Amino acid sequence: MRIITTILAGALVALSSAASAQVTLKASHQFPGGKGDARDEMVQIIAREAKAANVGLEVQVYPGASLFKPNDQWNAMVSGQLDISSFPLDYASGKIGAFSATLMPGLVRNHDRASRLNDSPFMKEIKAKIEKAGVVVLADAWLAGAIASKKGCIRKPEDIKGQKVRSAGPTFAAMWQEAGASIVSIPSNEVYNALQTGVAEATDTSSGSFVSFRIYEQVKCITAPGDNALWFMYEPVLMSKKSFDKLSKPQQDALRAAAKKSEDYFNKATKTLDDDMVTAFKKNNVEVVTLTPAEYDAWVKVAQDSSYKLFASEVSDGKKLIDAALAVK
Repeated sequence: MRIITTILAGALVALSSAASAQVTLKASHQFPGGKGDARDEMVQIIAREAKAANVGLEVQVYPGASLFKPNDQWNAMVSGQLDISSFPLDYASGKIGAFSATLMPGLVRNHDRASRLNDSPFMKEIKAKIEKAGVVVLADAWLAGAIASKKGCIRKPEDIKGQKVRSAGPTFAAMWQEAGASIVSIPSNEVYNALQTGVAEATDTSSGSFVSFRIYEQVKCITAPGDNALWFMYEPVLMSKKSFDKLSKPQQDALRAAAKKSEDYFNKATKTLDDDMVTAFKKNNVEVVTLTPAEYDAWVKVAQDSSYKLFASEVSDGKKLIDAALAVK
């Protein structure tokens, strides 16, 4: 009996030690740190809350692409080299084509619909593909976005003809090309220099990035999201499944709880990002416009003939995914 008691006591000590073993996780993203970028703040909240849980968990945050280049983060998470990232999922669409559905013109339209998408069959399928690849979603985040130009306002498809446009992903690139633009492929943290040097004349990106990267210093007009936003992008906080599975149960629970607080913060912040963008651009004498329903419909027609068609032909379940997203009311 004494031997069994000793064994049990030893097992409890071992379990307690495992639960409190100090683990340091590395979190990387491309967005500016310490400047109010909501995506950086999501990761910072996770870091603060995880540490406060006192389960031996610390998260070191590396903003501004200081640890990994933006496009390298997905492979680094899959392999376990990187633990956590605030990551625009479409950046990994070259690996998993279905991810392009999370940056598809006209698929979301407004913030309320974006929140309803999170628990839809559409997103359940996307998240299943994420996990199958070796990555897990800690916190959901959808950002509205815009299109801005050095030349003038882009409202109708003909307005973008002949311009060199930086596009965040292949679906928008297909739509801009269909409308007569040429495409510049670079991550958002390189857009400012591209506009400044003339490599690009226009860009699409999220409302948060338009402000964080001071794009208002380089453009004449921006087409803000308004009620008819063509541009929405899924930019969740992701974690390497290899890294997550190595954590103790108390550490996993603490990380999930921290991520929930992070997501709650973002859901409140995201609706103000568009307003903050409009304020910042007007303050810097940039013209701000929004799409009318008719102008929005004209762009969706271009997208259907290009982005939707391309996605359905290149991704095996592409049409099914688009139909599932459009079915969310």
